[in-house]
Amino acid sequence: MAMFETVANGFRGAKNALQGKRELTEENIEEALKSIRMSLFQADVNYKVVKAFINSVKEKALGEVVQVKAKHKGEKAKVSPGDVFIKICHDELEQIMGPEAEPMVFNAPKDGPTKIMLVGLQGAGKTTTAGKLARWLMHHHERQPLLVGADVYRPAAIAQLRVLGERLDAPVFSEEGGNPVEVCRAAQREAVKQGRDVIIFDTAGRLAVDDLLMTELEEIVESTNPEYIYLVCDSMIGQDAVNTAAAFNERLPLSGFIMTKMDGDARGGAALSMRFVTGAPIKFAGTGEKLDAIEAFHPARVANRILGMGDVVSLVEKAAEVIDAEEADKLAKKMAKGQFDMNDLRMQLRQMQQMGGLGALAGMIPGLKKAQAAMANNAMGDKALIHLDAMIGSMTPKERERPAIINAKRKIRIAKGSGTTVQEVNRLLKMHQEMGTAMKKIRKMGGLGGLAKMFGGM
Repeated sequence: MAMFETVANGFRGAKNALQGKRELTEENIEEALKSIRMSLFQADVNYKVVKAFINSVKEKALGEVVQVKAKHKGEKAKVSPGDVFIKICHDELEQIMGPEAEPMVFNAPKDGPTKIMLVGLQGAGKTTTAGKLARWLMHHHERQPLLVGADVYRPAAIAQLRVLGERLDAPVFSEEGGNPVEVCRAAQREAVKQGRDVIIFDTAGRLAVDDLLMTELEEIVESTNPEYIYLVCDSMIGQDAVNTAAAFNERLPLSGFIMTKMDGDARGGAALSMRFVTGAPIKFAGTGEKLDAIEAFHPARVANRILGMGDVVSLVEKAAEVIDAEEADKLAKKMAKGQFDMNDLRMQLRQMQQMGGLGALAGMIPGLKKAQAAMANNAMGDKALIHLDAMIGSMTPKERERPAIINAKRKIRIAKGSGTTVQEVNRLLKMHQEMGTAMKKIRKMGGLGGLAKMFGGM
């Protein structure tokens, strides 16, 4: 996610500060933390979050110093200070954002439809999010949602919801000018009548939090007793989003947050602060304008991306959405066995165009994190994608299957045939090698399910 680039730069600076050091010391730990502290404040992370994060990392890193010295009796330990430090940072980032939000549980048919209530300020993206969430439930859980236009004060919002419903082939229930509480009650009866198993209430917003809005939302909650209440927050507004979340959390039993515009170039402070400040998790992240541009929020995966470790799980999941099931199954099996040749890489690169472009996914691929900022520009990302494809196309079938045989002479031929340079060919080979290493680590950890442990050996 591009919005975490400011934070990611801080962690890269910290690791660079430890490069060449033979051990962690109080002095170099403090030096590394300066870069992180500055980047967190630049990213508009809540002050209390920054303080807690820095203090915890410092305490654990110093504890590591004591442990290593005791273990080796004061001798120089063969430990990479950068890796140890980043491992500690990863754990703390995950702790700040996590743990993982509980998976959604749906009502049994006898208990009626599962009710999901979306709340938030005007302009946060509630209506669009309602459509995205409906599609996500249809595609990932085979649910049949009913969209409810409960923002009776804005006919445009209801009209927008109807357009989204038509695109999704999902029914929309609304009563313009009616009472919001009565509309939501009537929607429950309509959902049962139509045999829908999920109801999504798109409620009204305000330009700012006020008592009138909160009272109305409380009445809807009391009347409908929704299983889930999600606050939709605009991640671009930084600390204002955190303050809004705190205000809503005081009046409503929030289940979690849906952060919109996470594909933007905002600083990411809100996303890193939400859980710590309110205690409620981030459940989903909106990553674009299209209806499929929403994904479940996984703290461990986001921490991996921020720290440049990649996110192969999300990459595989996105690939599975745009290729047929048979191809996805074949690729998953090869990855699980640690087999990943240039043909596989080429197939995934081509799918990236359908998944938001190379820039959007660069943070998920080991070896491309440093280039993510440059690739965030769509044109540049597409150009890089074309070059990568051309280089693989210039390889012989044997070279694509066994990249290890590509020597200096072959590199020159591949570069000339693809209109690129030997340096670019080297970068491609390094990227493939690092992805292959990641696949082997996944296999050793017991498949994709063990990816959460993978960072421990990186």
